[in-house]
Amino acid sequence: MSTINYASREIFFKIVYYGCGLCGKTTNLQYIHRNVPTASKGNLVSLATETDRTLFFDFLPIEAVKIGGFTTKFQLYTVPGQVHYNATRKLVLRGVDGVVFVADSQWEKMRENAESFRNLQENLAEYDYSLDEIACVLQYNKRDMPDKSPLDYLDYLLNRREVRVAAFESVATEGVGVFKTLNRIAKLVLHKLKQEMESKVS
Repeated sequence: MSTINYASREIFFKIVYYGCGLCGKTTNLQYIHRNVPTASKGNLVSLATETDRTLFFDFLPIEAVKIGGFTTKFQLYTVPGQVHYNATRKLVLRGVDGVVFVADSQWEKMRENAESFRNLQENLAEYDYSLDEIACVLQYNKRDMPDKSPLDYLDYLLNRREVRVAAFESVATEGVGVFKTLNRIAKLVLHKLKQEMESKVS
């Protein structure tokens, strides 16, 4: 989970954007990178195929607030959308602190959304993680598309656990909902760290 570097007094959190191919994971990171102040961000590393799909991951370290004299930094990753790159998906999830599941709102993508969500749960289980234990946020992307599915249906498909998680509508190409999603997942992982630190003290 979170990594603490006592020498540099930094805490690193790993947030992974997960979802089917071309749902908007990389678009989220590109928008964040363009709009975060230069002093607070690192380089955006993107490895893509000829069809502009992320082959491995995007990585964007963002500096945030301080906790107990430690600087917190968020490392944002995406996974490849294609199922046949599942070994890479699983590898990127190692040590994850929070997950943003990006769903493509178009009706024709519902099956792929469901398959990717199930794949996320299976890959987390390989590390003995579960979505009930780590921070998770849903993002319903491409809400500008004419053939978008109703929000109720997306909730039925993806947000049916006993404790529902926060879900945000978005149009990542225009930045709509992008920072709302990032802010919520960041608050969740920070809150979880605070709880863990308090439990150790008590």
